[in-house]
Amino acid sequence: MIVYGKNVARELLENDQKITKAYIYDKFDDKKTINLLRKQNVTLEFCSKKELDTIAKGKHQGIILSIPDYDFVPLEELLENVTDKSFIILLDHLEDPHNLGAIIRTCEAAGVDGVIIPKNRSVGINSTVMKVSAGALSNIKVCSITNLSNAIKKLKDKGFWIIGTEMDASHSYMDIDYNMPICLIIGNEGFGMSRIVSEACDYTVSIPMHGKINSLNASVAAGIIIYGVLEKRRK
Repeated sequence: MIVYGKNVARELLENDQKITKAYIYDKFDDKKTINLLRKQNVTLEFCSKKELDTIAKGKHQGIILSIPDYDFVPLEELLENVTDKSFIILLDHLEDPHNLGAIIRTCEAAGVDGVIIPKNRSVGINSTVMKVSAGALSNIKVCSITNLSNAIKKLKDKGFWIIGTEMDASHSYMDIDYNMPICLIIGNEGFGMSRIVSEACDYTVSIPMHGKINSLNASVAAGIIIYGVLEKRRK
């Protein structure tokens, strides 16, 4: 996998992520990053800006790293040591890598236990997700599964309550008691939760809207509810 950007590079280095090769702008002035790469015996290739542009096809801030594909954790690992404060996010076929990266970043910052994503018909972990997540992927567990229904059943068997998100849900996210193991589901950007996932929810919640628009970006909505859960649990 190819990832890029100064912040991503620093985060990977600080977390001892295996890096197979680094492509660096020949006028790159971040000596600390270069020294860390050399200390970890990473192969360095200094390139022109044009060469880097060809590799990254976008903004790279003068550094591109080649790393192994992301190492997902099995669902069973996420379901170890469940407590009444356990908190997992399940993403129902998100398509935008920027949303996935932003949600993962928020989850890591909020101390969420892990994120579940579908293996098929959904955005996976790619270079854009790595960049937007700003290194959060090094510090949070992500599980990729083939069957959401089976995953939800396993979550319920472990005592999780399944909370879905819908624009027309009868409950506000602020009205729910979250002092139990929670799996919060964020639906697809355009279509929301799939029918089979929606039917499996114990509750569905919405975010009250006070303006003229009736929906929010998936990552923004996720952030509001995630921190709402934390606030309710704190009280």
